Amino acid sequence: MKKMFLLIPAFLVVGLLIHTVSYFFYPDVTTLKKENPAKTAFMKFREEEWRNQGKDKAIEQKWVRLSRISPLVIKAVIISEDDKFWHHEGFDYEALQKAFEEDLKKRTFKVGGSTISQQLAKNLYLSPSKNPIRKIKEAILTWRIENTLSKKRIIELYLNVAEWGEGIFGIEAAARKYYGKSASALSAREAAALAAVLPNPRRYHPLGSSKYVRNRSERIYRIMVRRGIIIPEYEAVMKEPEEAPAEDPAVPESPAELPTGTENPVEELKEPSFEEAKQAGEGKTEPFGTAEGLEKPEASAAEEDR
Repeated sequence: MKKMFLLIPAFLVVGLLIHTVSYFFYPDVTTLKKENPAKTAFMKFREEEWRNQGKDKAIEQKWVRLSRISPLVIKAVIISEDDKFWHHEGFDYEALQKAFEEDLKKRTFKVGGSTISQQLAKNLYLSPSKNPIRKIKEAILTWRIENTLSKKRIIELYLNVAEWGEGIFGIEAAARKYYGKSASALSAREAAALAAVLPNPRRYHPLGSSKYVRNRSERIYRIMVRRGIIIPEYEAVMKEPEEAPAEDPAVPESPAELPTGTENPVEELKEPSFEEAKQAGEGKTEPFGTAEGLEKPEASAAEEDR
């Protein structure tokens, strides 16, 4: 009987080890190359939460292609959440080390400093629990995602499944909920505000009066200006009302009648492409890094593990 009691913990440890190792093979992340997940683990977790609380709520989400998301949103989110996204292979070891040292000081186990790839793995397949086993599973899934999907697909998935408030998932649902417009029409200020609340979207509101959100969104905006992603003067001019012509415009001169050297005098102004948005700050990571340069949210029992 005594031997049996000694064997039970051993069986539990072996079972836990096998379960954790299984994440090297399951779930099948290759399906994410061409398929969008119908519902993530985080969404199911929230639905279970609402049922237990007796709440009659439903998930708000609308999938959009990356080309239908403003490049300003992409840059703001990366600046806020993972400034080394284009360069790392799923893990920001410097940020992890700092987060680990912070945990040692506070005698807690949160291990923040998560990259966008890590957050995606957690949102798709895991729960918000804060235990070492979940972090190991997250690391395995992150490694598999980074070795299977392109960076472009990873950021597209993340922007469509990230939580942006109570029951609000994905940038399109967030844009329509808070600003009454599509994700493709979001301005730089709006993009910065939405990116600012990502560390704790159920506590902070992009349109709220929180000092933390105001300060964080302002810093994100300033970094975007410093990197040349946005030009404030252009933003101001484009917000001015259009002036209607007093009368029908005259028939424009034909190109042949234009003075020499003025062919194609006005070039079409185009919205920056995804690649241009990506390159707009490439290699210009702020010296202080994302985690240190942006104000951290206040401690909260309801705060989600990053």
